[in-house]
Amino acid sequence: MTAAENVCYTLINVPMDSEPPSEISLKNDLEKGDVKLKTEALKKVIIMILNGEKLPGLLMTIIRFVLPLQDHTIKKLLLVFWEIVPKTTPDGRLLQEMILVCDAYRKDLQHPNEFIRGSTLRFLCKLKEAELLEPLMPAIRACLEHRHSYVRRNAVLAIYTIYRNFEHLIPDAPELIHDFLVNEKDASCKRNAFMMLIHADQDRALDYLSTCIDQVQTFGDILQLVIVELIYKVCHANPSERARFIRCIYNLLQSSSPAVKYEAAGTLVTLSSAPTAIKDLVMDILRVLSTPDLEVRKKTLQLALDLVSSRNVEELVIVLKKEVIKTNNVTEHEDTDKYRQLLVRTLHSCSVRFPDMAANVIPVLMEFLSDNNEAAAADVLEFVREAIQRFDNLRPLIVEKMLEVFHAIKSVKIYRGALWILGEYCSTKEDIQSVMTEVRRSLGEIPIVESEIKKEAGELKPEEEVTVGPAQKLVTEMGTYATQSALSSSRPAKKEEDRPPLRGFLLDGDFFVAASLATTLTKIALRYVSLVQEKKKQNSFIAEAMLLMATILHLGKSSLPKKPITDDDVDRISLCLKVLSECSPLMNDIFNKECRQSLSHMLSAKLEEEKLSQKKESEKRNVTVQPDDPISFMQLTAKNEMSSKEDQFQLSLLAAMGNTQRKEAADPLASKLNKVTQLTGFSDPVYAEAYVHVNQYDIVLDVLVVNQTSDTLQNCTLELATLGDLKLVEKPSPLTLAPHDFANIKANVKVASTENGIIFGNIVYDVSGAASDRNCVVLSDIHIDIMDYIQPASCTDAEFRQMWAEFEWENKVTVNTNIIDLNEYLQHILKSTNMKCLTPEKALSGYCGFMAANLYARSIFGEDALANVSIEKPIHLGPDAPVTGHIRIRAKSQGMALSLGDKINLSQKKTSL
Repeated sequence: MTAAENVCYTLINVPMDSEPPSEISLKNDLEKGDVKLKTEALKKVIIMILNGEKLPGLLMTIIRFVLPLQDHTIKKLLLVFWEIVPKTTPDGRLLQEMILVCDAYRKDLQHPNEFIRGSTLRFLCKLKEAELLEPLMPAIRACLEHRHSYVRRNAVLAIYTIYRNFEHLIPDAPELIHDFLVNEKDASCKRNAFMMLIHADQDRALDYLSTCIDQVQTFGDILQLVIVELIYKVCHANPSERARFIRCIYNLLQSSSPAVKYEAAGTLVTLSSAPTAIKDLVMDILRVLSTPDLEVRKKTLQLALDLVSSRNVEELVIVLKKEVIKTNNVTEHEDTDKYRQLLVRTLHSCSVRFPDMAANVIPVLMEFLSDNNEAAAADVLEFVREAIQRFDNLRPLIVEKMLEVFHAIKSVKIYRGALWILGEYCSTKEDIQSVMTEVRRSLGEIPIVESEIKKEAGELKPEEEVTVGPAQKLVTEMGTYATQSALSSSRPAKKEEDRPPLRGFLLDGDFFVAASLATTLTKIALRYVSLVQEKKKQNSFIAEAMLLMATILHLGKSSLPKKPITDDDVDRISLCLKVLSECSPLMNDIFNKECRQSLSHMLSAKLEEEKLSQKKESEKRNVTVQPDDPISFMQLTAKNEMSSKEDQFQLSLLAAMGNTQRKEAADPLASKLNKVTQLTGFSDPVYAEAYVHVNQYDIVLDVLVVNQTSDTLQNCTLELATLGDLKLVEKPSPLTLAPHDFANIKANVKVASTENGIIFGNIVYDVSGAASDRNCVVLSDIHIDIMDYIQPASCTDAEFRQMWAEFEWENKVTVNTNIIDLNEYLQHILKSTNMKCLTPEKALSGYCGFMAANLYARSIFGEDALANVSIEKPIHLGPDAPVTGHIRIRAKSQGMALSLGDKINLSQKKTSL
């Protein structure tokens, strides 16, 4: 057996500072020492052999003086020793001394102590010499009938490995183990025996399973897990067997063991597309929503949406509605509002995909329009707007519910949206009159200016002047009088609370809502005119609408509001007044038809965008292999992604062992060469280059050091230091380089956040025989690229705006490029920054000389990066003029904003070939 094939399963940590003992002293201890001394000497021998020492002279000493001892510690150590000691001569023949050892194994297999028997059986699983195993077969078989389960289960494992490696030694092993399994009662022994049959003789395993398939629920979890594995393998290889075992998997979903339930659910989804199977999985997954972690909840809801179908959507909606109701008025957790938003969006997606569910969802969600959390209410409003446009049959229900909650809306932004929906979709005379009633109720007493002045004038009454110190009259910002005393009265605050909502918004100076109200009143007035034939009623309704607009204009021009009305809002309200005074058919069409068409176009564009992104995602997932595709040789190329036809059990095992690899570029060899950084010059006495391998949270530097001199370099040390949020984990050890020799030195650097980092350092060494000081070669800097940590991501417009307002660091980068096309420049920026463009393609299509786009990305550390690209093509400079403009980057951390700006500055002049 070659050195490479000589596998050892035992690893022992050894302190390197102690001097290794000599062979003579070890031999003396093993021959003449007491049990304690022999134990210590045997440990030292094992460590030396593991470190590469041969020690052939000690083999007979151990056989003569240590092997006969009955001490349990020594017996355990001997099993390790026999595992690692060379058992063959250089030409491959078994050493004669091993026959004596074989006899000792046989005696241990018949030892009265069950743990010695079991340990020996476990050790035999590691033996690769058939000559040693052959004499032991009768003793191993006999262990299958031992009274103790520990011996029996290890005997099964020993028989399995011997059958797998040397089938001729025990050809009847499957039959033997099958008979053993039928009569066995212990769960661990049954598990090992069943596992052997799965791999050695699947038909026998299936025969056994068919005899006890109804009792599977009563088995222990370790046996149930192996049964799930067998069913998966059988159904994967032979789909016609699914019907035979699917009921068994269903039953295992009720197991008390979470591991069994998880594996059974995973197997069920892989083997069956039946809605009942998926329903169980969706409902199981939704249990994870009980966790307080928002990220886990987010992923759970995404997964549920992926798995939902028309058969199980009802159960999903019921659970989500319960979760939404649970979040109402709960403020003990900071993420409650965000969780409510997630739930609303998930229900939104369910309702759009399964319209039958919308009628159940809408009444529950519309309660949240009056919520204090504007973000969740805005999501509900967006959902309601889409639902009322898409589902004609739900319009009466939505309008009715909207009128119910309208008076309770607290946020001006939500109020504005609700006004628009009511104005756009109220189609009956009764609904239109209800809207007008709600608006009057929300506006309060009119004319507003006169009623407010009266209120202010009558605000101070003798019975309410509660003063402790001298009262002082002050002029308020509205130009009226107020009283200030040492003991403040609660009356003004109460007055603010009692003020109707719309009136409150207007007095706070928010007249944009007044412009929205004017449009709504115009729409419903024009619609009322077309529905009601009586001229008197028509004129009365229009006059009331115009009165409301006029009183708002009067209020805006007065000094009562905190901020005066803007010119834009004055223009809009004046326009609406003019439209109502003329009532022309053209304006009727514009207000009552074209607005709705605009919404319809926007929703269609949004749907197309979603379908396009889903198509792109599915294209990424589908791996198609053409007949003329080249054959990939594993040794020459990077490991490709496993296809869906792979055995999932095997894949999950590889993932658990960390054997999954990140996809390299199209040519893996070229991509690795791209990451090699030259650290010194070719004429330096020591040449060095580094392969920079970036993992998720650390960087591994594999530095090749070459001695280019004819001297031996001693204490050659790689000294590194870092700049930025990088930290050197351990200092590389010094080494000695022979003339023209080379070595590889590995160094680990931990990464804590997303920003550009620099690793710099030098190599120092002594020249043997030279009297001079230490020599030093300074290394070139290694720049760590931020792009290794940034990945494209998506977020909604509302989330983007919210983050844009919250983030405190901004970096403004001036566009300085030789690219002359706006779209080409945007694509170049996306490629060089790993960011995703949130602005839809339709919004960027066409050419007008200007372009504005929002970009978004997230780092692997969960940090957000936002960018706004505002660029133009200066027409006066001719068609070949380069793009000009600015890119504004915003991030929560300074390092992220600066690093991303540096990346854009470095890359924006490069043009694609």
